[in-house]
Amino acid sequence: MDEVQGVIDVAKGISDVGAIVMTGAAFIVLSLLMWVVIFRWFKSIIDNMITKNAKVMDDLLATTNAQNELLNDIADGMRPTTLLQIKSISNTCFDLSVERVCRIIKKVREENNIINKEATKQKIRTLLCNLHEDRNSRFDTTRYRGKTLTHFTSSEWIDWVAEVVEREVYSENPNNARAFTNVEAVYARIRLDFYHKLND
Repeated sequence: MDEVQGVIDVAKGISDVGAIVMTGAAFIVLSLLMWVVIFRWFKSIIDNMITKNAKVMDDLLATTNAQNELLNDIADGMRPTTLLQIKSISNTCFDLSVERVCRIIKKVREENNIINKEATKQKIRTLLCNLHEDRNSRFDTTRYRGKTLTHFTSSEWIDWVAEVVEREVYSENPNNARAFTNVEAVYARIRLDFYHKLND
């Protein structure tokens, strides 16, 4: 009987220890799973923070660059040398335009049937428009206060010059010296209009 009781006690001990081992194993597995979940959670939080910080830094850098460009443009506009350079460039272009317009007057007088006034006016406007656009293409390479110089020009100038050209072409007493003086006067008006627009 003692032997049977001994075997039962051993079996009972093994059974109790096995349950403890199983409980311990389950606790260890649950602990490991909890650590994995916590680790992934922290990793996702850190990844989100890094992504948001990178986006904020990119936005801040873009804003800073835009502000720097704007400040540089404003600073360029405030420098007297910049305005002096622009006036020098524009004066050269306007002086060249005076010469070209005088050539247009002479050319239209000599080469065209000026009796047909509508066709002649159309040709004069086309030539002056081409001249204006050519000058604007040169102005596109220079900036002032964040805008190209073309922004400060006006298509109204074509009409001003066209009036002078038509008056000279249809003058009863053609005079190249007078034509030059009149064209120069209209370009002086254009220069002043250009300078006023630069300063506004």
